[in-house]
Amino acid sequence: MRIPFNKPYLTGKEIEYIEDSLRRGDIGGDGYYTEKVTSLLESRFSLDKVLMTTSCTHALEMAADLIELKEGDEVILPSFTFPSTANSVINRGAKPVFAEIKKTTFNIDPSDIEKKITDKTRAVIPVHYAGVGCEMEQIHYLAEKYNLYIIEDAAQGVNAIYKDSYLGGIGDFACYSFHCSKNYVSGEGGALVINNCSNEIKDRAEIIRDKGTNRPHFLRGEVDKYTWVDKGSSYLPSDLLMAVLYAQLEEMDKIKHMREKIFRRYYDSLKQFLPGSFLDSISYIPEDRDSNYHIFYLKFNNREIRDFVMNRLQNKGITVSFHYIPLHSSPMGQKLGYRAEDLEVTLEVAATILRLPLYPDLSDEQLTYIIENIVDVFKEL
Repeated sequence: MRIPFNKPYLTGKEIEYIEDSLRRGDIGGDGYYTEKVTSLLESRFSLDKVLMTTSCTHALEMAADLIELKEGDEVILPSFTFPSTANSVINRGAKPVFAEIKKTTFNIDPSDIEKKITDKTRAVIPVHYAGVGCEMEQIHYLAEKYNLYIIEDAAQGVNAIYKDSYLGGIGDFACYSFHCSKNYVSGEGGALVINNCSNEIKDRAEIIRDKGTNRPHFLRGEVDKYTWVDKGSSYLPSDLLMAVLYAQLEEMDKIKHMREKIFRRYYDSLKQFLPGSFLDSISYIPEDRDSNYHIFYLKFNNREIRDFVMNRLQNKGITVSFHYIPLHSSPMGQKLGYRAEDLEVTLEVAATILRLPLYPDLSDEQLTYIIENIVDVFKEL
């Protein structure tokens, strides 16, 4: 049996909506399905303003532009994240300041955020790892205390909740991903969320997103022609992609429930090995948070054990994977002056984590096969 690590789930409506978009003839940016997706996200998650983008990377870049990051500024973020989080900072001439993560959730540690704040700090980017929210209450306190922007990197956090708020609706800005590896997909795609900001910032976001022009104002009849008024780029996704995404978001709770069932089966089957001589922890969701069940991971006591288990499972046809190479220890991180030992928890987590297949189309037979093989490998340790 061969089991892939990930497989995008299709609801059955995607082709119907793509064909409808084609018939409508408006397949560029901000078409019929883009509006439906935008309205759904805003109303469902109680978001102030949503702008669909071509990727979460582009949403992060737009947020950096909207807070006018410049050379000499600093932004605090975890090292345990995708390079896009840091690139949005570096590409504006600012410096990414990497903070430590918590051993429980692998989310940024608020206590280390405060240690890293200087008079140059402009923002903090909490990354909601595995669809589990960061400690946003503490991060909000620090942001207010030191007058910082919060840009939520909620690439993995769509339809997850911290206390009473959906992820993405807590910071000044937030960024979603609908990449084919995420819970809800459009192939490529993302969204920028703007919360509790001035109308001036919202208007500028529309301009930046549409090549630096005031075309959105023209389309609404607010000006008689449109022209170049600010810097920007082409961040509007095709309406064909948004047709796919709308089919996904219509069934977001069903998809979440299907993922939760797999997550719970993993958890209930493997928690017996904790605490263990080889297994340090498994996926953890604090009681005040509701996950979207994006990832299920095992964390081992050392890298050698992790690699042994990974190789055994892959030899059985089960595709498993480690995750991020910490940014601070990467070649680019070293160019910025960081050393691997600067963030010990981050380094240790990255060396010992193993992610298991988790997607709605994972059958009971496949899931049983995975669990039985994990247990067999554990018996060898």
